[in-house]
Amino acid sequence: MSRRLRIGASSVFALLVGVNASYASGHGPVFGAATPTLGKGGWAFDQAWMGQVMDGLADTSAILRSMIGFGITERLQISGSLPVPLTKADAMPSGRMMAMMSGTSDFESLLGWRFQARPVGEGARFESTAYVGGLVPLDAQRGGINTSPAGLVSLTSGYASRSHYFWAGATYVRHLERGADRLGSVTSYSLVYGYRPPAWRMEYPKPDLRVFVEATGDITGTSLHNGQPMADTGGRIALVGPTMLLLYKAYGIEGGALFPVYQRNRPLQPDERFRFGLNFTYLFWPSRGKGH
Repeated sequence: MSRRLRIGASSVFALLVGVNASYASGHGPVFGAATPTLGKGGWAFDQAWMGQVMDGLADTSAILRSMIGFGITERLQISGSLPVPLTKADAMPSGRMMAMMSGTSDFESLLGWRFQARPVGEGARFESTAYVGGLVPLDAQRGGINTSPAGLVSLTSGYASRSHYFWAGATYVRHLERGADRLGSVTSYSLVYGYRPPAWRMEYPKPDLRVFVEATGDITGTSLHNGQPMADTGGRIALVGPTMLLLYKAYGIEGGALFPVYQRNRPLQPDERFRFGLNFTYLFWPSRGKGH
């Protein structure tokens, strides 16, 4: 692990230890899309450390991203996130990384609307959430291509109960063109299964532990440079791996890794060995309430 990665990890742990609160809520998986939204008046602060390990590159591509979310109503929330790159990537960014936070050097804002929530049994429900948002690059170029703002749309549906969780979602990101350059569009999809064994079904304020199997995929389009397609950009990848979520009072910690089961990249694009994510969450309300 490089010195910059060690410093970044230490910063994350220091931030977690320095926070103090008394209440926690439900939370989604690490990489995949999920339906939960914050309750009305609820706030959440997330600090994520994520990265990709690529074949043939000397260092890991890693980034810290801080996100603030606010519950406007029981089903409507807004969030914004800022990145702190820990390494300088030697290759074009591949995919989105996390459904709620990208792995690229962009300011990102998302509006989420849980437009459907229907009971399907005792303590279970079927939900759907839509997201719209935008990304503003904080760097001028990536891989020699001029960067530009992008729009995002996402849709997720799933089932949640006290013991089982299942979500399926898809996200599409498309950049504007600037100076006859445009980064390739990214289509991401995910499937998530979660399980909470009987011994772990603790109620507040006891710890709550959940395990997930997450499958994600990215289809990255061809970038344009000087109005011409770049033949060595773009590709497809599908990954699967285990993750885990621990909730305790107002705190949440989750992490895991995904490993490729299929990838097909353009010439000169390195293959991905695995990607990782570690996220700390702090949830708080003006008065004691319940998240969703």
